[in-house]
Order: sequence, then structure tokens, then C-alpha cells
Amino acid sequence: MPFAQFIVKVHGRCNLACRYCYLYAGPDRTWRTRPAAASPEILDRTADRIAEHAHAHALRELALVLHGGEPLLVGAARLGAFADAVRDRAGPSRTVHATVQTNGTLLTERAVTTLARHSVRVGISLDGGRAAHNTARTDHAGRPSFAAAARGARLLAAHRPEAYAGILTVVDPRTDPVELYESLLELRPPALDLLLPHGNWTSPPPGLPAAGPGDREPAAAGPGRPTPYGDWLTAVFDRWWRAGRRETRVRLFEECLALLLGLPGATESLGLDPVNAVVVETDGAIEQVDSLKSAYDTAAATGLNIRGHSFDDALRHPGVAARQAGAAALAAACRACPLLTVCGGGHYAHRYRAGHGFTQRSVYCADLDRLIRHVAARLTEAVAPPVPVSAPGAPR
Repeated sequence: MPFAQFIVKVHGRCNLACRYCYLYAGPDRTWRTRPAAASPEILDRTADRIAEHAHAHALRELALVLHGGEPLLVGAARLGAFADAVRDRAGPSRTVHATVQTNGTLLTERAVTTLARHSVRVGISLDGGRAAHNTARTDHAGRPSFAAAARGARLLAAHRPEAYAGILTVVDPRTDPVELYESLLELRPPALDLLLPHGNWTSPPPGLPAAGPGDREPAAAGPGRPTPYGDWLTAVFDRWWRAGRRETRVRLFEECLALLLGLPGATESLGLDPVNAVVVETDGAIEQVDSLKSAYDTAAATGLNIRGHSFDDALRHPGVAARQAGAAALAAACRACPLLTVCGGGHYAHRYRAGHGFTQRSVYCADLDRLIRHVAARLTEAVAPPVPVSAPGAPR
């Protein structure tokens, strides 16, 4: 499957120092030796390579994600110009959906206007809709960032709703799920991405046990396995599902429902669809998605660079091939699971275990089981025909 999502690191540093960041506080150190920002030459060559891939595979639509670090450190005008360059080279017969993923602190009315003029939508990363939820998101001097980020979100919602892509939030089971969800609604996002923290069997997320060194296969699910993330997500699902109207899109829930109904999915977290995303770093390195960097140093590396390699070369990389192999790349327990076509083994990075690679079940196996079965039950309740009730004394 060709790539259809191109994640371009226009800036490789960040103006925040979030204490949990897997990019800058995790095991991967490749960012330290890369230039802070992508040069005009790298961006120009990247635009050429994207167009080359789109033409070779007759892509009708593609997604361009302007990423970092904090991409707005290069300025909104430069982001818009790069998006225009990709569109121009891809040609008028192709639709390029451009988005910038930002922490929101550098959004101003001028920046938002510039991005909207270039048809670049804005996604904001936040831990919740109130300052108390964002205590780990500070700048390098330890100062809180929420006020600036919330100001940016409200600016988008009020003045440029067409450019507001939504909010990305990492699940924290220590928070009240419904209260946090409702706090995010106050920022009027058109969509929410609820992401599980990037953890694995060697470095588990908070609240989940690690695999023991002598364990042949981790106890991923079953009685006694805690499901703090599944419990949190099911509480938010019920609040979202029972609202009576769609207050916002929640992509994880919509994808789960679609897969349960036999429709195709479009997320890394669920389903068996092959990965179609690729990353270009600030030095032009072609890499697999960033989430792999939570596993070990250089986990996302391919050894390829847009100066001398095409995206077709990246498709042939063993790591990419493994992520496009569907069920064949999963653990035997996953292939035998009745939830396989919905769960899909979970996020690839969450299956890692040192010395064993990525062929384990997800560290979130029990949590995903909890969520999927809960959503399935709610869906069944909604579509099941009502049971007729006989009148008193009527024959049965």
C-alpha cells in the first residue's frame, strides 16, 4: 500500500518541556544530532518526493501533517508556503489535506489567519480543558502553558472554525474521565483524538505492570489484569454516546463503531488496515512513525533520506513491510482472538518487549478488550428490536 499520509518535521525542537514527552524524554536520542529546523532545500526536495509518490501511485487524496517539535516555531507563513508547494507539485487533480499539529501556545490571530488562507487546518495537543489538567505541560523555565494554548483554541473556535481540526489528548486514568471530557468540550473542538500513552511491556504506562524477565509471554488479558485505561475510555464513551446529539467527533469511538459494523478503519490504534504514514525528519531522513521512538533508540530509523531515496524505497523497508502485513505480523494469541478484526493487535509500538520485538500482544490488550466489548454492547442495545410486552391477561 502506498503512503498517503506524509508527516513532515518542519521544526525539530519544542518551546515546551512536557515532563512525559516520549520524543525528548524517552529512549530515542536521534533528535539531538539533527538540525533544529528543516532547510528550504529539504522542504523543496520533500515536496518533490511527495508529488513523485502521488503520481506513481495515482493517489487522489493525501494528507500532509506539519509536525515537530513545535512546527509554529518556523512561522505560519513558511508552513503555508510549504503546503502550497506540495499542492502545486501534486497537481490540480489531487486533493492535499494539510494540517499543523501544535501545542497551541504560538497561535495568534495573525498566525491563524495565515494558516487559514493557505488551507492549513490546526490540531492542538492538550491534556485537558483546564489548567489543572496541564500541569505537566510547562515551558523550559517551568512556567505553565495552558493559558496560551487555551487562548489559541478559543481563537480558532471563535474566528476560524473552518481551520480548527480538533484537540489531541493523551488518556490519563488518574483524572476524572467525564469531567475531563466536558472540560475539553468547553474549547469547542470539532473532533477529539483520545490517545493511549506510548508504553510497552518493557516500559509500561502508569498503572500497568511490566513483563517479568522470565515470562515467556506477558499476561496481557484475563481475570485480575487491571484495565484503568479501558475503564476511563468506557466512561467517556457512555457520556459521548448518551448525549443525544454529536457534541464532537471522538475518532477512537467512531473507528471502533465502524470496525464493529464491518467498515474500514483509519487509525493506528485499531483495525488491521496497513500503515500508510511516513515521516520526514528535519535532516531529510525518511523514518517510520514517531511512536516507535518510545520503544528504543533508533527504532523509527530506516537509513533512507529524501535526497537519495524515494518513498517507494521506504515501502520496501522491513519495518514498514511488517506494519503492512496485517494479521500475519501479530502474535498467535492475537490471530486467534475473536476481536481481531476490530482490535487489530492494538498500536504497533505498544507491543514491544525488549529482546522479543513487536510480536507480543499489546500492553493494553485487556484495556482494548474492555473498551471494544463495551462499545459492542452499547451498539447492540441501540440496534436490537424492542421486545414486545404482552398486555395483562393477553394470551402469550
